[in-house]
Amino acid sequence: MTESPSRRSQQQPPGAIGATGRHMEQLALSLPRREALGRADFFVSDSNAAALEWIDRWPQWPAPALILYGPSGAGKTHLARLWCQRARASLVAGEALGPAQIERILDDSGVNLVVDDCDKAPPIALLHLFNASAEAGTGLLLTARRTPADWRLMLPDLGSRLRAAPTVGIGGPDDALLGAVLVKHFADRQLRVGPEVIAYLVSHMERSLSAAAEIAAALDQVSLQRRRPITIPLVSRTLAVRAAHLASPDSDAGVA
Repeated sequence: MTESPSRRSQQQPPGAIGATGRHMEQLALSLPRREALGRADFFVSDSNAAALEWIDRWPQWPAPALILYGPSGAGKTHLARLWCQRARASLVAGEALGPAQIERILDDSGVNLVVDDCDKAPPIALLHLFNASAEAGTGLLLTARRTPADWRLMLPDLGSRLRAAPTVGIGGPDDALLGAVLVKHFADRQLRVGPEVIAYLVSHMERSLSAAAEIAAALDQVSLQRRRPITIPLVSRTLAVRAAHLASPDSDAGVA
């Protein structure tokens, strides 16, 4: 691995102490990184092209609301944030959906809204949101892991509104997309890795864009702590630790 000058300049030989009394190794771990979530950072593949086309079609949607569904880590939230920029919309988590968001739509005409993981929203709140959005003439983007046909809906009126909304799916990443996203996350962290490492990761990691972010973060930390380049043996050990951690009954995150 060839480190960028900005990272390499932060490091000294093992045991070197900075002016604050901390090891320079610890200082390197706190380097800021650039989070890239704009349109130029969204990589298009067969799995997400149709969904991106719908986002770009706004405001010429055939209905006020659009439902975007797909597995965790497929890129739904990135697409939702692109629509937020395009439609000047606000984003709220489904679990947090409540009267405040609905009142905002009623009181502030022209406020478009994304409900991320909307299948976790209280059904009555989601129904009221549909009604409020229709009354105000605002746009509504709903993201979920599954198609609405698979939701357990207790409100017939909500079911009819969901069935009337256009629905587009986004699939899991293919090899090309997963590799491009890995390169992006390493670049965000000012890291360069060889193509053989990317190919190994694509072949051995979970098929998830969120996993790509977590694995890049874990490799960044391990590389800095051990002062070693990111190689296939290092990747192999890190993935093994991650797998064991995720298999633990009380696991709630990727390997750190």
